[in-house]
Amino acid sequence: MKRCELCESPAKMHCESDAASLCWECDVKVHTANFLVAKHNRILLCHFCQSPTPWSGSGPNLGSAISLCHTCLSRRNNQTSYSDQQPNLDNTIPVEENDDDDDEEVDGDENEENQVVPWLSSSSSSSVIMTDSEENTTSESTTMVDSFNLTVENGEFDERGD
Repeated sequence: MKRCELCESPAKMHCESDAASLCWECDVKVHTANFLVAKHNRILLCHFCQSPTPWSGSGPNLGSAISLCHTCLSRRNNQTSYSDQQPNLDNTIPVEENDDDDDEEVDGDENEENQVVPWLSSSSSSSVIMTDSEENTTSESTTMVDSFNLTVENGEFDERGD
């Protein structure tokens, strides 16, 4: 696991200019120092494997976000697809989702895009909401999001698959 180079907490981003991996708190401390360092481009690291993702940004405060790399997102989609194929053992009838947008089909590559979810820390009991970046979601991506639960305890994320 990559660690923040200043405080040894888990790293959340990599600053190319400083060649440093940082946590959210240290990123704010470093990149609010002056207007020059605020321009540094930072790449978000994958929440699970901490590899670089296509998501980047600059500015004094990027804010907290969760980002997934293509590999981890594909794994999550494959796990969800596998669990969807398992027999229904709880004697309930599966309900199909009603998709009103039948005229437009979503490409498989679009489902593999990384998802970024902003962290809203306005209250002490925070919740994380994961949404699809497009208005037209498919049942596969909806299932992936529904089975991907994150809980927040003491500022740390805990993944629970349903």
